[in-house]
Amino acid sequence: MKVAIYSRVSTGEQETANQTAILQEWAMRRGFQHYAIYSEEESAWKAGHQHELARLMEDARKHRFDIVLVWALDRLTREGPLAILKLIDTLKQHGVRVYSYQESWTEAPGVLGELLYALVGWVANMESERRSERTKAGMERVKRERGGKLPVRGKDKHKRKRRANTPQPL
Repeated sequence: MKVAIYSRVSTGEQETANQTAILQEWAMRRGFQHYAIYSEEESAWKAGHQHELARLMEDARKHRFDIVLVWALDRLTREGPLAILKLIDTLKQHGVRVYSYQESWTEAPGVLGELLYALVGWVANMESERRSERTKAGMERVKRERGGKLPVRGKDKHKRKRRANTPQPL
């Protein structure tokens, strides 16, 4: 079976290589044939920002692989249970399954798997909302302490990695 690996991190301080190396080893142990790695450093909160995921979905539509390996389902999206279920269902319609390294139940067939996908999507969504609420609360506190003004921030000086428009060979 051909597999694609999808890895995503949310910030520049994180590395997709941490996920990718383990997923490659996992695929090799299971005897899967490699197809490509799709890696990105992008938030999964809002749709449309994940260009590698879009490429993965297009390649799935073209039946270029049978399985997508992810570190955890929340790497796909944090938009909530409906978004995760839609992604999984779309991949399923293209004959592609999703296996999560952290959630072994993703290999379980049937209704139980669908229920668990919904639950994990809901948890990912709640975690992201809570993180956002904490950030906003911290900004409000700083604003109050500074008499209604937030500190002026400089330009982001962190260098971002550029990615090619083609899948990376394994």
